[in-house]
This record gives sequence, structure tokens and C-alpha cells, in this order.
Amino acid sequence: MPDSYQLPALVLTLLLLPAFCQLYLRFRNARTLLWFLGFLFACLRMLQYYKLGVWDYTSAVEHPWIVATGQTAILISSAFFLASLTPMRFRLGRVRVLYVIPFILPLIAYALLIYGVYGGVTPSGTTFLLFPALGGLSLFVACAWAISHRGIPRALPLGLCILLGAVGLWICFRIGGGWPLTYVECAIHLTTALLVFYVFRRISAGTLLAALGFIGWSLNIGEALPFHLGFFHAGRPGLVEERIIVLSKVVAAIGMILIALEDQLATNQAGEKRERHARQEMEAYTRLNLARRRVEDFDGQAATVCQSIVENSRFKQSAIILLQGSGRYHLSGSAGFDDATLTALEALAGRIPVSGFLDPENVTPTLEHAQTFDLDLTPFLVPGDDLTRLKLTTVQAIPLRGRTSTEGAILLAGLEKPHDPITAVDLLPLEVLATRLQALRSHTMMLEKLVDAEKFVGLGQLAGNVTRQLNNPLTVILGYASLLDETEDLNPQAHKAIEAILTEARHMRLTLESLARISRPQGDQMAAISVTELLSDLEQLHRSEFVQRSIDFRVQIAPALPRILGNAQQVRQAVLYCLQYAMDAVEKLDTAQEKTVRLEAVAEKGHVQILVAHSGAKFTVPARAFDPFVPEPTGEESTSLGLSMCASILRENNGKASALNFEPRGAGILLELQAA
Repeated sequence: MPDSYQLPALVLTLLLLPAFCQLYLRFRNARTLLWFLGFLFACLRMLQYYKLGVWDYTSAVEHPWIVATGQTAILISSAFFLASLTPMRFRLGRVRVLYVIPFILPLIAYALLIYGVYGGVTPSGTTFLLFPALGGLSLFVACAWAISHRGIPRALPLGLCILLGAVGLWICFRIGGGWPLTYVECAIHLTTALLVFYVFRRISAGTLLAALGFIGWSLNIGEALPFHLGFFHAGRPGLVEERIIVLSKVVAAIGMILIALEDQLATNQAGEKRERHARQEMEAYTRLNLARRRVEDFDGQAATVCQSIVENSRFKQSAIILLQGSGRYHLSGSAGFDDATLTALEALAGRIPVSGFLDPENVTPTLEHAQTFDLDLTPFLVPGDDLTRLKLTTVQAIPLRGRTSTEGAILLAGLEKPHDPITAVDLLPLEVLATRLQALRSHTMMLEKLVDAEKFVGLGQLAGNVTRQLNNPLTVILGYASLLDETEDLNPQAHKAIEAILTEARHMRLTLESLARISRPQGDQMAAISVTELLSDLEQLHRSEFVQRSIDFRVQIAPALPRILGNAQQVRQAVLYCLQYAMDAVEKLDTAQEKTVRLEAVAEKGHVQILVAHSGAKFTVPARAFDPFVPEPTGEESTSLGLSMCASILRENNGKASALNFEPRGAGILLELQAA
């Protein structure tokens, strides 16, 4: 009698194959591919196994290799279903191999030998030992597969594997033939039914149908046992049980399709939730009031920014390091760290080199095309560093990039739900915040420069007013003092007093003339400038400041210097920046060390070179001495902005600035300007 009741199950399973193919094309992952291949091999088995009219290839005696192919197909099918839920791999050289491959190969060899070669009859003698040996090899791989699974106590899967494997070997010795293969197929299906709930961790229509389908599929186990179960007759399932086993394949297929749809729905809902959270996070960062007039005030609100990050993002620990005037990074603010970690981070920030920090070629992005990087802190640690003990050696870092270097970074750690991978939606609001921080910080720096420039303009106007107000009284003093000096009946003491008045008045006249030149408005047009006159004015105006600071100020100007082509006001300001920097550098020396500042000017091949040298510390990196907020030598005050402006002024006046180190100590700044 043909098994016509089995035909609908076969047709339905074949019709569901395109659905599994579509799932794989949609998700492109190993799980959906293994599901598709599993049901494909199951259909091959159904075509061989079912007696559909004249289609009857179930006899191993008449069609040994067709039966061997069918048994191989169902073994591969069951193994693929199991591997889809536990896709563990092991390393073989440079290749990572799924455990299912060495697990199923001995069973395939078993099926081909027992059905294809021996026609389903167990051989006797030593040849028989080949079959339990193949089963034992597969059991060994299964045990290794079981203990490789993480997140579950190893004793549980290993014990289950040993128990099921021992029963299979017992069946091999007790009954022989192909019954151990039927048992293994059913045991794998039963294990797959249990794993459905463990892997997906929910009770839903999909998981229930899939588990029931695999449990029904495993009812064939009664055929392989050497004793009869209640619903089996003479070791064979009855008609009702046979139909349950057949339809269970369709139930399992429908359940797995539902699982994929449920996962997609959960993914979509999670994506919508993340996007909604990202919008709320960006709105929270937008509400931060970050506008400040001074860079120090701007950096002081880093703790507020970190607290906002901890409250609104997935990261529960945040810190911001910023490049300070000392030329080193400083921990400007943090949130979520304990005191020990905070202290260790403060020490580590000072050890991070500015050069090359967070350059794209030196670090790995957290996600492709992301601005966030996985930063390994190990190269910056020292022996006994607390961060090693606290197990904080890797963080996510979002750089704050300036024009020439990385001016800071947002450090992130303490990921909420660490088992969930970081997505682009998690990082996007933080990267936008980092871009905003850097833009506002650069804007604050420019605003600070503008304020300083306005102050200098006001100072120039004040100097001009003072010069005009004092010139008339000074002219009267000089005039009357000269008349008195020409009086003949004065005694020597009176002449000496009048001479002192004239000397100091003339000295005041020189000072007022220097102030007048400084306050005189300069246009943007280039003009010929007298370097001798410019440097003499600076010496006249600022020597008293050097004397007050106990600094030996030496000026050496070569005779007959050619004029230079430039803007007098800007060049004067550039030299003044260098002098101020030199004074600050030598003031950091010990009292026992000589404090010297030299101002020299010489002509060299169509150029005039102005050297401002000092006896203070050398530049650590002379090539970066003119970078914004990277002063050399390192110190508490931020003076590098002046050097940066000095370099900018020189470029605008067709010149260049360079930093030099002297031996055994001392450093200098060389300004080279084109001769007119």
C-alpha cells in the first residue's frame, strides 16, 4: 500500500525550502544557511525513504547506495540543525573549522559502509570493530564540542553527551546494523529541541512549534532501542505515530520560520528603540550650555559633559582629557569612575604622548567608518599601575582633532549590557558631541585671541593719548630747563640739577617717541621697516621689566642692517611674543642658575634674522614649538599660544619662524624676514 498520507508532508517541506532560501538571502548568516541546507537534505531523505507508489527505494538489499545516500542525507540534516544553534569552531592552523564537520564525517563513513558496502548487514569478526570505532570518534568530537560552549556549566552538556553516546555504542554492540545511526539522528533532534529554548530564551509560537517538531521528529528513536515502547508495535511505530513523525518535519520548519520572523521583529523594535534613545541622547547633549569666553573656563565644564554622557548613553564611565598649555594631556573631567581609577587615569593622561595619539593609522576603529577607536592603554602604563589591577586597559576613545594634532579625547568604558554589541547608533550621538566640543573649543581659542588683540589695540590707543598729553608739558620742561642751563650766574650745584632734569626729560622724550610708534595705526600694506629702530624701541620699553625680574637682558644688533619688508605693528608684536616666552622660560630656573635673555639681529643673504635666545629649558620637540597650546619647555602657564601667533605673523609677512636648542642648555627662536 503506498504511503500517500506522507506526500503532503513532503510537498509542504519542499514548498518551504524557498522560504528558507529567502531567509538566508535576507540575513546572510550561518544559522539561516544551515537551516536551509538541513531541510534540503531532509527532503532528499524523504524522497528515498517514503513508499510513494512505484517509488520505493527503501530496501538496502536492492538499492544499497541509494539507502546509504538517504541515511547520509538525514544525518547531515540533523547535524546542521544542531550546528545552527551551537556554531562552535576550533582552530586548525589559520582556519577555524566548525565542530559539526569532524563530528559528522565518521557517521557518514559509518552509513556508507553499513548500507552501501554491506547492504545493511553487520559484518562479523574484527571488521565489526570498525563501526564502534567510528562511533567513538564521533563521540569524542561531540564531547569536545560540548565543553567548548560558553555560558553554560560544562558538566551539563558533557554529561548529556556521554550518556547519549554510551547508549548509542551499546546499541551498536547489542543490535548492530544501521540502528545506531537512527538512534544518533533521533538523539540529535531531541538535543536540538532542548537547545531551541536555551538559545532563544523565550517561549513563543516559533520556539514551541520548533521544539515540538524536533521532539516529534525524534520519535523514531523507538525503532533503534532493543526494547519496545508503549506506542511502538513490534519495534515499529504505528500508523498514527508514523503520521506524527512525518508531520513533525513540517511543524519544525514552520516553527523555525516563525523564529526568524520573531527575531527580525525583535531586531526592528530594538532598532527603533535605539534610534529613539539616540534622538533623546542628542537632544540632551544639545541642551548643554558650552559657550565660554576663556579656554580655561571651557575646559572646566568637562565634568558636566561626562556626567551627561553617563546619564544618557550606554557607557556608564566617561572621562575627557584635553591638551593643556603645558604640552601634556590633562584629565579635565570624569564621571562614573571610583577614586582609585580616577587617580590612575590622571597619572596616565600625563604620560600620553601628543605626537601620533589616536592617529587613524595607529588605532583600530570600533566600527567600520566610525570616528570612535578601541584604545589600548597598555603602552602608556608603568609597572605596578593601578589600571592593570583594576582591569581597565582598554577603552573606547573619540578624538578631538585640531589642525595639527589631537587636542583631546572622550574616553568611554563601563558598557551597559556588555553582551550586546556596540552599534553605530550608540556611537553617533557621542561622535557628534565630540565634534561640537572641538568646534566650540577652537571657537573659544579664536575668541580669546580676538579679545587679546582688542586689548592690545586699546593699549595702543591709550599709549597714543598718553604721548599726546605728555608731549606738551615735556616740551615746556625741556625749554625752561635749557634756558636755566644757559644762565651764567648759577652755581655748579644748580647746573648739576638742571643737567639731571634735561637728561631725564630727554629720556622721557625717547620713551614717548617709542610709544608713539607703537600706537601709530598701521595699514595692511607692506612697508620697509627699520629693524634697528624696532628692536631699540622694544629694548627701551621693556628693559625695566627684565630688571624687575632679575634677568640679564643682552641686546646685540649688527650695524647697517637693511630694512625688512612687512607690517611694523605685526612684526613688533611677534618679537614681543618671543621675548615674553623667553622671560617665562628663564623664570622657571632655580635661583642659582644664570637667567639670561639675548636679543640679536644680523643680515644674512637678503634676509634679516632676529634671534631671541634664553638660558632656560630646551624644547622637547622643536618642530612642534609653534603648535597651538603645546608650549616648550613644559610649564604651568599656557604661553604656546603666543608662539603660535608669532609663527602666523611671520607667515603673513613673508617670513618664517623656527625653534632651536643650544648646548649644553638653552633654546632660542629664530625669526627670518625678507630684506626690503
